[in-house]
Amino acid sequence: MTKTERTYLDWNATAPLLPAAREAVLAALDTVGNPSSVHGEGRALRMLVEAARRDVAMLANTAPAHVIFTSGATEAANLALTPDYRMGRTPLSIGHLYVSEIEHPAIREGGRFAREAVTTILVTRAGIVDLDALAALLDGHDKAKGLPMVAVMLANNETGIVQPVKAVAEIVRRHGGLLVVDAVQAAGRVPVDIAALDADFLIVSSHKLGGPKGAGALIARGEVLMPAPLIRGGGQEKGHRSGTENPAALAGFAAAARAAAADLAGRNGRIGALRDALENGMRAATNDVVIHGADVERIANTSFFSLPGLKSETGQIAFDLEGIALSAGSACSSGKVGQSHVLVAMGFDAALGGLRVSLGPASSEADVERFLAAFSRVVARRRAA
Repeated sequence: MTKTERTYLDWNATAPLLPAAREAVLAALDTVGNPSSVHGEGRALRMLVEAARRDVAMLANTAPAHVIFTSGATEAANLALTPDYRMGRTPLSIGHLYVSEIEHPAIREGGRFAREAVTTILVTRAGIVDLDALAALLDGHDKAKGLPMVAVMLANNETGIVQPVKAVAEIVRRHGGLLVVDAVQAAGRVPVDIAALDADFLIVSSHKLGGPKGAGALIARGEVLMPAPLIRGGGQEKGHRSGTENPAALAGFAAAARAAAADLAGRNGRIGALRDALENGMRAATNDVVIHGADVERIANTSFFSLPGLKSETGQIAFDLEGIALSAGSACSSGKVGQSHVLVAMGFDAALGGLRVSLGPASSEADVERFLAAFSRVVARRRAA
């Protein structure tokens, strides 16, 4: 029996490890020492960590001192989403958290806020944060309990739809609140500038860029406003995140960040052309495919589609048997495939399944052709059923 050729189209779940990132990881693993030690070996690793901080800071066009390294985006989210902040040495209380309905579970769970202190923000049928709904929620916020915090994503992990973060920030500032932005899917795929977005914090992840898993960062707008530490101990990361840093993972993260910064526009143009060819091919194969977000701004690599009558789990298995690795949405729960909370938030029937194709720098025309051939066979079997 011939082994099915595999085609990887799930870059939003994780990007394949870049050769440059692998080399950086291996080189760092061969360097002995602890980055907190004062001897030569320790100083060498400290230099490596700080060089990585400079490279990761480029993802948000900010200063290296504003980068707090974490074990990943989920930890960064839990660090940022807390009612306990300080403005310098002055305690600052956050009374309530507002998160959009389409957020990744790492944000939707509310971090360190109590359940009753988390409210969801409606989104439109187009999959965009409803700005009027947000303004109404903040108009009704009880400031006596503390400041409001709003958490939204820059690009949705399922649909790829780009959110109006700058407009969200204007509403948040008008109400004296804080803004946390999940930039995991956007960083390295579109230009990101924390000051231009007027965000207080950005969340980024290594493995979405082709770096190793187990590394991420919370990037702050400045150095004065900071959340209470989630992990306490030896005071690493200026006391914001204790625990010995992982120089190998951070070196790989930095290599991936550098690669992402190179020829961003050209790479997006090529990937966007592949995505458009893929969607045009799906439309040519069947007129009942629904491509979510096709009429609004999206990141160039993502296509989230539905075929009426095809459940997410059935579709994912069907494509997997065809040798195509794609996703039914967020890859956040081990082994679980369920209905898309994003589609439900957008007002679609909960029974409508969604499948996500996400491309990357190594994706090719041949990948698209193999996907479309498999798509045609899946459509034909659905019609014959």
